[in-house]
Amino acid sequence: MGTFWFVVLAAMIVAYAVLDGFDLGVGAIHLAVARNDAERRAVLNAIGPVWDANEVWLLGVGVGALLAFPRAFAVGFSGFYLPLMLVLWLLVGRGIALEFRHHIADPMWQGAWDVVFSVSSLLLTVLYGVAVGNLVSGVAIDARGWFQGLLESLLNPYALLMGVFSLALLMLHGAYYLCLRTDGALHERAHRAAGRLWGIVAMLVVVLTIATFALRPGILANYAVHPIWAVVPLAGGWCVVAMSRAHARRRHGTAFVASAGLIAALLAATAIGLYPYLLPSRPFPERGLTIANSAASTAGLVTAAAWLLPGIALVIVYQAVAYRIFSGKVTTGGGGHY
Repeated sequence: MGTFWFVVLAAMIVAYAVLDGFDLGVGAIHLAVARNDAERRAVLNAIGPVWDANEVWLLGVGVGALLAFPRAFAVGFSGFYLPLMLVLWLLVGRGIALEFRHHIADPMWQGAWDVVFSVSSLLLTVLYGVAVGNLVSGVAIDARGWFQGLLESLLNPYALLMGVFSLALLMLHGAYYLCLRTDGALHERAHRAAGRLWGIVAMLVVVLTIATFALRPGILANYAVHPIWAVVPLAGGWCVVAMSRAHARRRHGTAFVASAGLIAALLAATAIGLYPYLLPSRPFPERGLTIANSAASTAGLVTAAAWLLPGIALVIVYQAVAYRIFSGKVTTGGGGHY
């Protein structure tokens, strides 16, 4: 059951990164691609019906981690307390900006909330990347099984590089989403932004791969035992190439699927490399938290699955219906909630 829950949590993280990833990316490039109020309203209306449901996956990850791996939840959330508080405030900032912007028809009011929305989205993408970077490199767990996540130690060079990559990748993902949902000048700016971001992402994929192998060579151990899993990172490389070809042919739907596939492949490859670790330790690997020393009892894991999995199914159905209802282009001259 421990391995089952490891897979479930990894799948929910992938779902969150892919779904909330595009609206975070849209927020990060919001001020760069939208030049006037009509275009900015179109950008917000493109994500408005789905952004809050996308964040349900983040709540699911937190609840699932608490139910399935309470020790890892306690150590991880207490050690990352400050970054988690920053994430919470940034999530609040994004939500408030989206909902408050349209209440007063004043350029200064709307412009201020546009900045809050864009900056909050940008910082969130970086912080998520920093979190993944620290997870891959490992944290300093002491002999008692705890660690204190001081900000200066969490903002290490590898984690910051991962944060920059996360920003570039999610901005690219968001740009392709805007290409799908908008038209006119806004569509063209999103297309050009995606073209520039692709080169940055492709370069950072190579740089981070080399840096990861140098920093944590043991991440390849599971691939050596089960070579079939090498298909996952190879799929990620294929997605990078597919994005470039789709972009050149202006097949934005294919490019968006490829960017989603790249995000999913990178996270899945990381999960495979880390297994069975939930929170690796460095420089003492034996202090790391694994599914064996962190999982709840078997009865608890079964009960948690009985409650959480039906909830996941409901979220999937709801989102499928929502995306179908609110599909299609959002025009700069049209209406909309925002």
